[in-house]
Amino acid sequence: MAELERIESLANAKIKLAAKLHSSTHRKTENMFVAEGIRLAEMALKAEWPVEYALISDTATENERAMAIVTALQERECSVYQVDDRVYDKAADTVTPQGVLLVVRNRIFSWQELLRSKEGTAPLIVVLDGIQDPGNAGTIIRTAEALGCTGIVCMENTVDVFSDKVVRASMGAVFNIPIITNAHHEEVIDVCHDNEVSLVATALEETAIRHYLADYVSPCAIVFGNEGNGVSDRMLTDADQKVYIPMSGQAESLNVSAAVAILLYEAYRQRSIL
Repeated sequence: MAELERIESLANAKIKLAAKLHSSTHRKTENMFVAEGIRLAEMALKAEWPVEYALISDTATENERAMAIVTALQERECSVYQVDDRVYDKAADTVTPQGVLLVVRNRIFSWQELLRSKEGTAPLIVVLDGIQDPGNAGTIIRTAEALGCTGIVCMENTVDVFSDKVVRASMGAVFNIPIITNAHHEEVIDVCHDNEVSLVATALEETAIRHYLADYVSPCAIVFGNEGNGVSDRMLTDADQKVYIPMSGQAESLNVSAAVAILLYEAYRQRSIL
């Protein structure tokens, strides 16, 4: 392993950039985001996401997994800088940092990558329409990746899925599934119709059917709405089918991440029995 270059100053440009990337505005401007922690760094490298540079704290140099990450980055000719804990804390966001931070360049995915089937199955896309809670968004990404979805589309009114909290909540799944962000309503509708993808929206309406009666084997995109208001009216208007999850308790609705898990597992079940 090559000797690591040190950064000593809090005013260093790379430290300041990493700190700025905790802001959504700067993430969008720079087209980069931060992945903190050993596990997230390992997953980003395994998925071959482009790493701009990395920081490792003095404390983390004593960790074998952290140093394996450093070696892997150097083999890819990626710059790795060693810093003391004070400088690392300036760049980091986590309360109990593990001393490994990657500045990752965002990947731009095309609709065709989301529509590409896996192992002969039809496309299965999750559309997030106004999801605002980072924990929900991260959990949904993790669930979608685990249950074989081909991609995720985030409408323009949805939380930034490359924020620190969402990336952590996804447990690194954000690196393993194609994601399109800031999609417009008309764009989603046109792509689905042009590619014969059925648009299924979750809704508490009389015209909605029980979720397990819908066909998820054919190409489909399932729309999940805002935590308080549900799917937007414009998406409901253009949906090919509306579904709801039957319940027997007193709760009016489920947490959106729980609803996603139920619907996607039904899709997984239907596709598994073919």
